[in-house]
Amino acid sequence: MGFFVGLIITMGCMFGGFAALGGHLIVLWQPWEFVIIMGSSLGTFVVANPTKVIMDTGKALGQAILDKGPKHRDFLDILGLLHALMRELRSKPRNEVEAHVDNPAESKIFTAFPKVLANKEMTTFICDYCRLFIIGNVRTFEIEALMDEEIAAIRYDRLKPYHALTSVGDGLPALGIVAAVLGVIKAMGALDQSPELLGGLIGAAMVGTFAGIFVSYGIVTPLAFKVKVARSKECHLYVIVKQTLLAFMNGAMPQVAVEHGRKSIPSHERPSIDEVENETLSGGAAEAA
Repeated sequence: MGFFVGLIITMGCMFGGFAALGGHLIVLWQPWEFVIIMGSSLGTFVVANPTKVIMDTGKALGQAILDKGPKHRDFLDILGLLHALMRELRSKPRNEVEAHVDNPAESKIFTAFPKVLANKEMTTFICDYCRLFIIGNVRTFEIEALMDEEIAAIRYDRLKPYHALTSVGDGLPALGIVAAVLGVIKAMGALDQSPELLGGLIGAAMVGTFAGIFVSYGIVTPLAFKVKVARSKECHLYVIVKQTLLAFMNGAMPQVAVEHGRKSIPSHERPSIDEVENETLSGGAAEAA
């Protein structure tokens, strides 16, 4: 919603200011200039990125525009799931706990949190490190280093759409100049025409420069930043899991370990300690455990 509001404000002020200065908005309607700029930028985007990144960029744009990053409920679900798992790890025999991490799709703990279970990467991340704990003889500092490496790899992969869009945004002003140059070339062929016609052709060419700069700094670059924010919030879920499991591996009780994870959530999104306690002791986590 914020993206559309911001776009309306930007375009309203820009075109409204142009009209208030006495400009004619119809002059800015040069569809073939936009075809040259947008088509060229799309082509370079396809050339520069593999198919997986192209498809993931479309998904990331949808997440950014619709603001589909992790919400309050998602943080509670992660903490609730971890609390239930840690209670099992602390109180049950190894063979009973292994069933949860070996087949999470049939685990009563994971099925109690369907949104977490639907995130296959997150489920695998949790199960892998719980499995290492079950095996035993793990050194916490080694597990922490391994988690950091994996989280860095996940972050790198998840931010590929951001880098791809940033590259497109950086190239758009130059492609706008290309469109303007082509327009000037066309205008040079009409030097023997009337000044009115020649002026219109040159004005149409300048629209290409305007469009390239505006689309770059007014649309693509802000949108790329929104993608980065949304994907960074997704990656932070792994940090919550890391902090919680490391505290548990260091000997903390499940409720204390969950507090380590809660404290790693940004303050403006962090659930209160009472909310987490209610979730883990009387909510879905308690039922699962």
